[in-house]
Amino acid sequence: MKRLALAAAAAVCAVAVAAVPAAVSAWGNTGHRLIGVAAVRALPDELPAFLRTPGAAAEIGELSREPDRTKGGGQPHDRERDTAHFIDMDDQGRVMDARGMSIDALPRLKSEYDAALTTAGLDVDDAGYLPYAIMDGYQQLVRDFATWRVLHAAEARETDPGKRAWYREDRLRREALILRDAGYLGHYVGDGAQPHHTTIHYNGWNRDTPNPEGFTTSRQTHGAFEGAFTARVARLDAVEAAMRAPQLEGFDLRARVPAYLKTTLAEVLPFYRLEKAGGFAEGDPRGRDFALTRLAAGASELRDLIVLAWRDSADDEIGWPKVKVAEVEAGTADPWLAMYGED
Repeated sequence: MKRLALAAAAAVCAVAVAAVPAAVSAWGNTGHRLIGVAAVRALPDELPAFLRTPGAAAEIGELSREPDRTKGGGQPHDRERDTAHFIDMDDQGRVMDARGMSIDALPRLKSEYDAALTTAGLDVDDAGYLPYAIMDGYQQLVRDFATWRVLHAAEARETDPGKRAWYREDRLRREALILRDAGYLGHYVGDGAQPHHTTIHYNGWNRDTPNPEGFTTSRQTHGAFEGAFTARVARLDAVEAAMRAPQLEGFDLRARVPAYLKTTLAEVLPFYRLEKAGGFAEGDPRGRDFALTRLAAGASELRDLIVLAWRDSADDEIGWPKVKVAEVEAGTADPWLAMYGED
C-alpha cells in the first residue's frame, strides 16, 4: 500500500529532474521495450521461426509494457496485480525486515507466502510478490509452447482437411498468446532487473533505517532513474552489446528466480553511491553504463527463460485427455480429442 500512496503523492509533486515522470513503474516505456526486443533478437535458432522475426521482437517489446498499462481497473484487479511488480527486501535479502523469510526460502505457493508474512506481522501489500509473478509467467510460457508443439506437429501430419484447418487456426491463436505471455513475463523479468524493485529502499533510502552514508531520501529517486534518464541514455545496440552469455545449464526455476533477484538487490548500494557521487548527471558515463548494465541483465534473463521454457515444453503433456508432447511430435499419438475436445 505504501508504494501506491507514494506514487499517487509523487504524481502531484514537482519533479526534481525536468520532465521525469514521477509514477513508479519500472523502466518506463523505453526500458521495457528495449528488454523485450533485445531478448527476442538474441533467441537461438532452436526456437520456432515465428518467434524470431522483427515483428515478434517489436510485438513482445510493446506487450512487455502491458502490466503497467492495465493499471486502474479497480479492486480486486489493481491490488492483486500492482504488488506483482516488486519485492521489498532488506539489505540481507529478507522480505521487508528480519521478521520476513529469506528470498532463498520462499514458500511453494503465493498464498502460503501471504500467510507467513501476515503471521510475522508484515503487510503483504507492502512486501510485493515479484518472484511468484516471474515463476507463474515462466510456467505459463511452458504450457503455451507445449500446446504449440502439439498443434504444429498435428497440423503437419493431419490428412483430414477440416481437422488440418482447425489445427492451423489454433496454432495461429497460440502464437498470438505466446507473444502476449512472453511480453508479460518480460515485464516482470524487467522489473526484477531494476534495483528499486527489489528493496525497501525503493524510492530514496528508507527513512526508517540507518543511513550512515547519507544517501538521498528523495521520493523522486525511483522515477528520475528509470524514466527520462533511461530514455535519454539507453539504446538497443548498447543493451545488446552488454548482454551476458546464455546460462542454461542446471536450471531450477525455484532457485533461479531468487538468485536473479538477489543479483539485482546487490546493485542497490552501488546505485545510491553512484547517485550521491553525481553519476546520473547529464553526460556522466557512469550512470549510463549502470542503466545499460541493468537493462542488459533483464534482456539476458528473459532470453534465457524463453529458451528454457521452450526446452521444458518438450517433456510436457497437454490437453484433456492429456497427450505427451514427445509422443505427438514422434507421430505415435493422435492429439485431436485433447486439442479440440471430445464433447
